[in-house]
Amino acid sequence: MEFEYLEIERVSKLTKEEFINNYYKPQKPVVITNQIDDWPAFEKWNLNYIRSVAGDKMVPLYDNRKTDYTKKVNEPDFTMTMAEYIDIMKQGPTDLRIFLYNLMKEVPLLKSDMKWPDLGLHLIKSLPLVFFGGEEARVFMHYDIDFPNIFHIQFDGTKQCVLVDPKETPYMYRLPYSWICHEEIDFDQPDFERFPALKKVKPYKTILNHGEMLYMPEGWWHYMKYLSPGFSLSLRSLSGRPSNLFKGFLNVALIRYYDNWMRKHKGQAWLDYKDEEAIRRTNSFIKY
Repeated sequence: MEFEYLEIERVSKLTKEEFINNYYKPQKPVVITNQIDDWPAFEKWNLNYIRSVAGDKMVPLYDNRKTDYTKKVNEPDFTMTMAEYIDIMKQGPTDLRIFLYNLMKEVPLLKSDMKWPDLGLHLIKSLPLVFFGGEEARVFMHYDIDFPNIFHIQFDGTKQCVLVDPKETPYMYRLPYSWICHEEIDFDQPDFERFPALKKVKPYKTILNHGEMLYMPEGWWHYMKYLSPGFSLSLRSLSGRPSNLFKGFLNVALIRYYDNWMRKHKGQAWLDYKDEEAIRRTNSFIKY
């Protein structure tokens, strides 16, 4: 069985006022087309170009394996050069992906290819982060640790994006002390028998193509699947809601370190506890 998906609204180029009033204030996701057509990156950025300017850079890589208690939060599974990785992507399906990588810090030349969208958000200019994935690579369902507002811009490839409103968090089997779901949930083919609360979730879905920009409001869950090799650029601003700003601060300054400490001292037993507790808490919520 699958979810009954809602479509994310798609609009052409927005003004600052249109974006703030229609999407930022109501915290509503949207796909914006034609917003970056005047960027040099719109014409230049593809895998071959990135290979030519950043092929010698060592990059962090992740695969689809479950969390390993011997690793810290967001610690990569492998490293290799960008050229080696892009060659693997082009050979066929792979679950290897780059996650949360500041490529422009390593290759400042790329900054001249982009502009900062003038849509009313105070974007963090030191954190233009890139995400790469080969065909069939997946980014687990999660929300961002710091509750940012995000412009997620796709280049050279297509990607399926699934978003879930944070109001539905009680049904998402969130792991304690984490910002991810139970990792055995397949969001393409959910097991509603094992995870019955998911039947209450109404996800949004869209396909993101080259040059299209997805606005993800703060705290929204998101799951990404690469339909073809490609990459994205994420631009982020701090949360505009004090409660989310506080929760993000706690996650960054305290909770992630506590989780790392528990992995080190409790090992696999800590991860097993979190799996079991996510199911217990969520199923108890829908029962009562």
